[in-house]
Amino acid sequence: MIDFVLQPTQEGELRRRVLFWVPAPLPILGLVYFLVGGAFSAAGWTILLASSVGVAALLLATVVQPTPLPEGLAPPVSARRSLHRFRQFTQLRVALALVPMGIGAAAAIVGGGMYPLFAALALAWPQLLLAMPTFFTITRARRAMEAWGTTAYLWHALSRPAKVTWPIATPLARSFRAWRTERARRLALQKIQDEEQDKAWKDAVETERGNPTEPTKASEEERTEDGTLQRTRRLRALPEEDSDNEPTALIPHLESREEDTADASDKESAEGDPAPGDPSSSSSGPRASVDRAARRILDQGGALGLGVRNRRRGQANRRPPSHKP
Repeated sequence: MIDFVLQPTQEGELRRRVLFWVPAPLPILGLVYFLVGGAFSAAGWTILLASSVGVAALLLATVVQPTPLPEGLAPPVSARRSLHRFRQFTQLRVALALVPMGIGAAAAIVGGGMYPLFAALALAWPQLLLAMPTFFTITRARRAMEAWGTTAYLWHALSRPAKVTWPIATPLARSFRAWRTERARRLALQKIQDEEQDKAWKDAVETERGNPTEPTKASEEERTEDGTLQRTRRLRALPEEDSDNEPTALIPHLESREEDTADASDKESAEGDPAPGDPSSSSSGPRASVDRAARRILDQGGALGLGVRNRRRGQANRRPPSHKP
């Protein structure tokens, strides 16, 4: 049976095309059963519609035959044309068998039951067997082609070798194999590019090692008297708890500096402003005057004293007399 189905001839190819569509009604039956909820009863007009389409398709498949060949054809041309017409005839019968199945499924969904689909399958499923290229079918088609007197070399054309293919599975498998081959080629090309890049990096590293830009030898300062390299002293880690590292409340030298600054400011305020020619005036610049004024303001509660408001150049600090009468 396997050899009969997988026969590598033109007849075997047509036989495989028909056998591919034989289990097609099973998925349609399961889908419609799920959509209608398992109900069987349906409206009468839906059953009549499916049955009418099935009967019409069956009559067409039985009556319709290939058209006759024209007269005066050479044997090779006659064989080629007869094979082409028989292929068309087989495909027409397969289509006539599938159309009632689709109409019956639609009528079953509209009617809400499975009876329209059952009636269509009962009339359309046997048509797939009628489309099979058997001895009776081939003989009847050959006689129809020879109706005008031209010999149809149909048996000779059907016996020609052909590859074992299936209608949908073979193109998909061919596409998958082509994609896998292309992917393997791209991976191989990518691998070659990676190897070339790695080789280029290795060559660059070897070149850099052969011609270093910086000296790799140790200098004379890093060597000892006997010529060996000096070893660096290992640094000890700081203890985790050390009393000397505790923060102090007040830095001593800052405190003493603030006291000296305060004493100097008090003395200067008591003695008055130094003369311009005094050498001590160099140590009391604008910053010293600002510090003295700020300290005096803080000592007197924020009010400026008369000593701070004294003007330079020996001018009096009292209010001038009024000239009012």
